Amino acid sequence: MLFSNLVIRSASFAPSLLRSSTRTFAAMPSIRPVSPEFSSGPCKKRPGYDMGKLPTRNLGRSHRSKVGKSTLKFAIDETKRLLGVPEDYLVGIVPASDTGAYEMAMWNVLGERDVDICHWESFGKGWFGDAVSHLNLKDTVSVTEHTADYGHLPDLASVNTDNDVCFTFNGTTSGVRVPNCDWIKDDRKGLTLCDATSACFAMEMPWEKLDITTYSWQKVLGGEGAHGVLILSPRAVERLETYVPSNRPLPKIFRMTKKGKIDAALFTGATINTPSMIAVEDYIDALAWTDGLGGVSALMKRSQDNLGVISDFVDKNDWIDFLAVDPATRSSTSVCCTLKLDSDQIKKFAALLEEQEVAFDIGGYRDAPPSIRIWCGSTVEKEDVEKLMPWLEWAYETAQE
Repeated sequence: MLFSNLVIRSASFAPSLLRSSTRTFAAMPSIRPVSPEFSSGPCKKRPGYDMGKLPTRNLGRSHRSKVGKSTLKFAIDETKRLLGVPEDYLVGIVPASDTGAYEMAMWNVLGERDVDICHWESFGKGWFGDAVSHLNLKDTVSVTEHTADYGHLPDLASVNTDNDVCFTFNGTTSGVRVPNCDWIKDDRKGLTLCDATSACFAMEMPWEKLDITTYSWQKVLGGEGAHGVLILSPRAVERLETYVPSNRPLPKIFRMTKKGKIDAALFTGATINTPSMIAVEDYIDALAWTDGLGGVSALMKRSQDNLGVISDFVDKNDWIDFLAVDPATRSSTSVCCTLKLDSDQIKKFAALLEEQEVAFDIGGYRDAPPSIRIWCGSTVEKEDVEKLMPWLEWAYETAQE
């Protein structure tokens, strides 16, 4: 009976085996990336990072102590210097990562005039939802939505920059960035609110076009979570000092003014609530690494080089493509790719690479089309991206078995 079953099963599988024999399977590569950390946030620590070398001067001390305030002020000053932020702009460290920083800006300044909101991925869509459903802006001003499907940008030329404008510089969940900010007028009447969480330190920031900019150091610099950075132009400060939204109570962690004037202490080393001082030291370590490489331009080059590795791979393989349709809009940090696999196979693809400790956390964002997302920011070594490419081919073939 056992022999009979074997014969029957062999006969029934013969056609599929014959078909499989014409297909070439990729062999499992023998060389793995040194670091499998390709997460899009929190992101990989810088090369050579050693937590044991972080200063402990602030441990057990108040963030309002002399050493605490001086450490925070140093982080702010170095941020301005390395990013080339204009002298008359303000930089502050605020709670709740980039999300907290951007919500802080929205709740303080929006509603003074009509608003144009641009979104083409999940976080930008979230800002639109908050503006309409929580700030209820449509009750008092006109709100114009400029949107596009994943992989595309909306028509930014149609944005009215005499209105306030909300937009994301780099769509972390779609891999689509704005190629430039030429669509923003220099003599605009409105404010621009730019979510630059995965763009700062990786892309050229045209400060003259940006009135409020936010980011989190857990992205490009590989810092720790929970803290955001808020950058204000003089025009943004003027709005804060002249406009008070009616019937909009502000939680304490959102308040930036006192008695009608900007709270300058927030931008010189004081914070609204208690920050993690070890996370601040970690950020300063990343800033020092940036400076040692030659500044932001060196980080931009590292990220572009990483993107170049994936671009070359995509060009040579017809089963993988960028989610971003226009090459000019391809992100160099959050690189999103589609595969000729169904959604379950893509989940298997990502799981296979994680099981082999080759690439962690590269599944596409939950709201994005079925895809993968490989972080290629400056803390990722080009050699590791190169070593990852053969594994992508192996995972693609294996996921179909």
